[in-house]
Amino acid sequence: MSALERAVDRAKAGNARVVFPEMEEPRIAEAVAQMQAEGLCVPVELAEADDELVAALVDARGMKEALARRMLSRPLYRAAAMVAAGQADAMLAGVVHSTKKVIEAASIAIGLADGVALPSSFFLMRFSDGRELIFSDCGLNVAPDAEELAAIARASETTGRALLGQARVALLSFSTGSSGSGGSVDKVRAAAAATGFTGPVQGDAALNPAVAALKGSGQGDANVLIFPDLDAGNIAYKLAQELAGAQAIGPVLQGFRKPVCDLSRGATVPDIIAATAVTLALA
Repeated sequence: MSALERAVDRAKAGNARVVFPEMEEPRIAEAVAQMQAEGLCVPVELAEADDELVAALVDARGMKEALARRMLSRPLYRAAAMVAAGQADAMLAGVVHSTKKVIEAASIAIGLADGVALPSSFFLMRFSDGRELIFSDCGLNVAPDAEELAAIARASETTGRALLGQARVALLSFSTGSSGSGGSVDKVRAAAAATGFTGPVQGDAALNPAVAALKGSGQGDANVLIFPDLDAGNIAYKLAQELAGAQAIGPVLQGFRKPVCDLSRGATVPDIIAATAVTLALA
């Protein structure tokens, strides 16, 4: 059974309530109708800005009531507050709104999980040969330093275990082991040392056992790939889509108290359904 099939089964068993603040978008509306018919989730309507939502921002986030009411006039903040208040179990948005706006709403209304200092994102990449990999971070952190890269790797390991059953993490670079130097590779080397994950390692050595043996780094069987910056991650996942026909599910956000998914602007109806299942599987 694939990771996506397991995620779908978990989502159906969980009967989770999901708020979609972009229901006016035809793709969202069609996806929600299909998911409701298939029992994948329980869609909940966007609530009015009631006292419970105001309290979620005032009490949990330390916000002034007047400011909370102003923020709740925006659909994204209202949806995030519904999750914070327990009126919904998860939120999915991003087909209409930018990543920045989705992150801001989730950060302010929901907040980060205990022990998490940095939110990040991942894609579940599905290839035609049956391979499924986690790509991170391809949608949020532009230029993480070594400490931030280590945090992304740790969060992605947790995601990998939840979705793939086990996580074999590789921190990617243009250099493998001690063969190269420079700011980028030194950053990756420091993050690898802090986490104990394989790295720095080139993409071929991370994925190909024969190359890994030649270069003496890892086993060549990584299933969680951590990119050194957003340039590398975003380019890699889009090339995998266009050249290898891979399905990119996400970006799903990591590190928040409750599940949040920042959908791609170009997400299709099947993409939205798959992203919902994956998001709920992490709940």
